[in-house]
Amino acid sequence: MVPVSILDLAPIVEGGSAGEALARAARLAQHAEARGFHRYWLAEHHNMPGIASAATAVAMAHVAGATRHIRIGAGGIMLPNHAPLIIAEQFGTLDALHPGRIDLGIGRAPGTDPLTKHALRRTREGAVDHFPEDVRELLGYFQPSSVDIGPVRAVPGAGASVEPWILGSSLYGAELAALLGLPYAFASHFAPAHLMAALSVYRQRFRPSAYLESPRVMVGVNVVAADTDAEARLLLTSLQQAFVALRSGRPVPLPPPHAGFADRMTPAQTAMLDEVLAFAAVGSATTVSARLEELVSRTRADELIVTSQIFDEAARTRSFDLVADALIPASRAA
Repeated sequence: MVPVSILDLAPIVEGGSAGEALARAARLAQHAEARGFHRYWLAEHHNMPGIASAATAVAMAHVAGATRHIRIGAGGIMLPNHAPLIIAEQFGTLDALHPGRIDLGIGRAPGTDPLTKHALRRTREGAVDHFPEDVRELLGYFQPSSVDIGPVRAVPGAGASVEPWILGSSLYGAELAALLGLPYAFASHFAPAHLMAALSVYRQRFRPSAYLESPRVMVGVNVVAADTDAEARLLLTSLQQAFVALRSGRPVPLPPPHAGFADRMTPAQTAMLDEVLAFAAVGSATTVSARLEELVSRTRADELIVTSQIFDEAARTRSFDLVADALIPASRAA
């Protein structure tokens, strides 16, 4: 199997707090490192009562400080929310503290609603339309100090060994990643509809660069693994409830499992979940392993990044353990 990584949304569970969520993130990262997962990424979302990683670089510093060698990254930073120089300085600082371990996934979406996007106080209009230029500016700040990029430099940042990725859930990110010769991560854990088309565009149009000689693809997937298929389906209802609430415009902390939730859903909600979770791997270790192997075969992914939105911490850790048992050779474990 290909390398397997973790995307953590640092879920704030119903009745819990952000502090508890970030403490769980550090514990999970330590466990992931011991089990041989390749990367541990956190995501930028705002005004989400169920996600604690809004200040993504700060959350990354917390997790990186609790681990020794696993790569720590952002999956991702939503660049239209920020000045590129600020991100270069933040990630240059992370690299200075944890050399050679920092990844920077760069996304185009705001990761929030329009009112919150406005509250983030970007002063330039149409920032999303300037995404390619902002990415190039950001990458320029990581150039070595010997390279003449102009009077403004990122300190820390210049010469940092941060590994950049382009994130996407449509053809747009695939085209940009191909043009810049950067690795590409597709958000099929929540927007799988264009996965195959985006991967095709990326591979066909890829241009070798100083970062990458040939295309490199990472595919996101929701995983809920448990000792039985029935137990996994029950654990999945937390994520199902959260998706329904989010798509209804009322995001909530991650709720506990609800055995009768499927019976309460409307046909529209069922159709939405079927679409969003089209590539999800849910079930026993055998079921999940077969599903993930099928996904890798179908997409020719170079890496998987799995996310498990599970209410109970022990059950969530167990889910990742079952993935590691099935897909990660013992030689990769710490």
